[in-house]
Amino acid sequence: MLKETVCVVTGASRGVGRGVAIGLGAAGATVYVTGRTANASGQKLPGTVYETADAVTAAGGRGIPVICDHGSDAQVRELFERVNAESGALDILVNCAIAIPDGLTDVAPFWEKPLGMTDLFGVGMRSTYVASYYAAPLLLKRGSGLIVNISSAGGRCYMHGPAYGAAKAATDKMSFDMAHDFAPYGVHVVTLWPGLVKTERTLAVCNLEPEKYGGWLELGESPEFQGRLVAAIFEDPARASRSGKVFYGAELALEYGVRDIDGKQPPSHRPMLGDPPEFSAAVVE
Repeated sequence: MLKETVCVVTGASRGVGRGVAIGLGAAGATVYVTGRTANASGQKLPGTVYETADAVTAAGGRGIPVICDHGSDAQVRELFERVNAESGALDILVNCAIAIPDGLTDVAPFWEKPLGMTDLFGVGMRSTYVASYYAAPLLLKRGSGLIVNISSAGGRCYMHGPAYGAAKAATDKMSFDMAHDFAPYGVHVVTLWPGLVKTERTLAVCNLEPEKYGGWLELGESPEFQGRLVAAIFEDPARASRSGKVFYGAELALEYGVRDIDGKQPPSHRPMLGDPPEFSAAVVE
């Protein structure tokens, strides 16, 4: 249980972030829930930071909503200043914030998609760095902190085009390099690749295009699944051995005995999408 644990989950109004926050709440954690959506009115998809915070509390934790645009460095700095003032330190940061451009899943070459696909380089790639930067002093206070970066096998295979792939590949490498810098201080960094997650966005796409994911939707993960897994990683006394590495969430969950909310064991997509990257141990200062 994570009763005395303080967490920040970015981009948690909906989607994987919302699920991770609720999963950590179910383990008893205090979770700062960040996102831009304060009011669902006029939004294409349901969900607000307030609704997620309430769900965290209902699950057994303590949800704290924070309106934060992760495209603004100043707002991210203020977020962690607030965490420091209220909680004194931080145990877990989960970077889920991402700007999903319209047309991301359209099947087309990159030059026929909007140039706005490069928004993924801001909220999605850069935001992971910025949040980790401002979280670092609070994680170091504990001397046993954890950063989990939610990424994708799109960093390894072709998925949604070069902007998405570049953003995910960069996130995976950032995790590896952050782990190197944190190693002397007892803070660990892990990258997780979820499978097909039954988020509000995924279900909306499937409603419009039932053939989009075929039978894979039946094998999909709940958004809460990755939250259960993050809790298991944090409680693992040997988690230092995971630091800097990229994992299919489903495979790590199998090792920890973590199941989804329906009791099922989601499958790994490794046979279809390929192996996670392994980075060189060489260090150039």
